[in-house]
Amino acid sequence: MARTLLISGHDRTIPVTVQTRTHLAPGDAFGIIVPIDLSLVFKGWGPFPGVRGAKNQTGAWDSAGQSRNPDLTDGSTADERLTEYTAPHSFAYEITGFTNAMRRLVAGVRGEWTFTPDAKGTLIRWTYEFKPLPGRRWILRRIVVPLWQRYMQQGVEGARRAAERIAAAAPPPEPGPTPTATSATPSTA
Repeated sequence: MARTLLISGHDRTIPVTVQTRTHLAPGDAFGIIVPIDLSLVFKGWGPFPGVRGAKNQTGAWDSAGQSRNPDLTDGSTADERLTEYTAPHSFAYEITGFTNAMRRLVAGVRGEWTFTPDAKGTLIRWTYEFKPLPGRRWILRRIVVPLWQRYMQQGVEGARRAAERIAAAAPPPEPGPTPTATSATPSTA
């Protein structure tokens, strides 16, 4: 049975987009960032908590339908579900069930990360789309979103730095077998 997505075409949402660039190839950046330990990326900023990790994760976070509960440094949690996974280009998720103040402001959010070739590297773009509860649009737009955008920029930069550190620490690929020259003796008939 198909699950209904949180956000549809008729919803009035509030999107926020940030971006950064890395020297890593799109596939390398995607392969490191998608399953990354969230505590390496989201340290907290201003009124927004950091992320200690994730609990109750189903699967390797590599296909739509998998879920987990981000564990935030203020003791709150949420429900996160992967809704799209298109390696090595993009992934998207929905977050609902907030146990912190966000539960009073939004029905949920949709997040999407894209990894686009950019010269010899990658443009990493992160969009967070808020679905406000009735009457909460103004507080999101005027107070939460300007602060959240700064938190997101720190998050996308943290993801880039962590991916570059992880890639630099990875052992080089093992060389394949070296072709050997064979001498062919022409046959005489």
